[in-house]
Parts: sequence; structure tokens; C-alpha cells
Amino acid sequence: MTELRAVPAAQPAKGPTKPPAAPEPLWREVLGEQLRELRRRHAETLAETAARAGISPQYLSEVERGLKEPSSEMIAAVAGALGTTLGGLAESVADELRVQREAVLMLRSGSAIGSEVGSEVGQDRRERLLGARRLSGPVALALAA
Repeated sequence: MTELRAVPAAQPAKGPTKPPAAPEPLWREVLGEQLRELRRRHAETLAETAARAGISPQYLSEVERGLKEPSSEMIAAVAGALGTTLGGLAESVADELRVQREAVLMLRSGSAIGSEVGSEVGQDRRERLLGARRLSGPVALALAA
């Protein structure tokens, strides 16, 4: 019979410890936020949008809450029901992920959000980092319609 031996526990590192990094948002979570924002700007209920997309309101709700990872066909159906395209929606999600990633990096590095006071670029960056969402591309066009 094989003898089992205890493995010594790992010793904690000495010195200052870094706080755990905040997890990056998942693509499906940002997608859900974008879909919910589009739907609300169109003043539609879950049932109305879901019916036009050919999916159940329950499934759309789970997608909006970031609980489900929908197929590209499902995303395209919902995007179409909201007057945009799969590509436009994917671009908008990618833009938002970049903004959130930049905010995390700036906070980690200790950069001040207001360090570019007075510049247009600085104002745009501050608005994005502080939560003022700016949609662009096909998604923005769909919202403006």
C-alpha cells in the first residue's frame, strides 16, 4: 500500500502584499449592459424586444444581466430588433471594455483623471472614466433614430 505524506503548506511571501486586482468585466456582462441601454432608450419592454428578436423575455433578461453567453445568431437577432447590427454592437462593447480597462490601469498606476485639465481629450477621457457613456457607430445611429 502507498503511504500518504503530508505536503507542507506554502509560506506567505514576506514584505508588502498587493491587494488583489479587481476582475475585468466579462464580455457578456458589458454586452448585456449595452443591450439593456439600447432597449430602454427605445422605451421597450423585455417582451416587446424579445418578441421581435424571436427569443423569450426570460432569456433576454438573463442576457441583459450577463448571466448567459448568447450565440452570435442570438446577438444579431436582438441587435436587429433594436435597430443596430451585430458588428455595431460588438464594436460598442469592445469600446466600453477598452474604456473600463483604461480606467483600471489609471487607478492602478495612480494617475489622476483630471491631469489633462482643459484639453478636449482630457474632458472626453474624464467623462468616459467617470461613467458618462458615449456610444458611437451603428449603435449611436440606432439610438438617434
